[in-house]
Amino acid sequence: MPWPVLLAGALICAGAALAPDLDHKAATISRSFGPLSRWLCEIVDKLSYTVYKATKMQGDPRRSGGHRTLTHTWLWAVLIGTGTSALAIFGGRWAVLGILFVHMVLAIEGLLWRATRGSSSDVLVWLLAATSSWILAGVLDQPGNGSDWLFTAPGQEYLWLGLPIVLGALVHDIGDALTVSGCPILWPIPVGRKRWYPVGPPKAMRFRAGSWVELKVLMPAFMVLGGVGGAAALNVI
Repeated sequence: MPWPVLLAGALICAGAALAPDLDHKAATISRSFGPLSRWLCEIVDKLSYTVYKATKMQGDPRRSGGHRTLTHTWLWAVLIGTGTSALAIFGGRWAVLGILFVHMVLAIEGLLWRATRGSSSDVLVWLLAATSSWILAGVLDQPGNGSDWLFTAPGQEYLWLGLPIVLGALVHDIGDALTVSGCPILWPIPVGRKRWYPVGPPKAMRFRAGSWVELKVLMPAFMVLGGVGGAAALNVI
């Protein structure tokens, strides 16, 4: 894996890991693009709730909103990743820049969320994301730097962009599955009397989102694993 692919893939994956919360009007992603993202979150919330009501089985509980339903499933992750790859193939350079920009913004907002509150910070984040996307796309376009990584046939440049998006969405879902409420990753596959079965470990192993377990144990552990994985991808170890 060329280093530009590792860098771009990691940033896209980090941004895509926020995207399943499009069904939550108070999530970080709802603030990332101003009124546009807030409007989109409202639409996705209503869409998710509609799909939940239309497909729930006898064992599924009543809900008042769409959070942790449609956008927190493996099917959503695959569809979003596939759509992104298709957009990159048929939309050309401007589509690639758009994909990079959106996920750069989300990555910055997610990683530096304490420092990116407020409208003035939003403009700086957008400028940083736009500049970084332009530079990174230029690096990837250079021969051997990864625009045709993994998919090498003519016309398949940037087809791989959908992969880190699928991975990011699934990582989000798995993380939510570790929390108290679980996550319906398997939908639409029914489990028992539930189509929206909240997948997760035994309740004794779950924790609340934002708790000390997440911040003091899991975050450092996954940072170390990410560093080791990155070094392995670059053949450093």
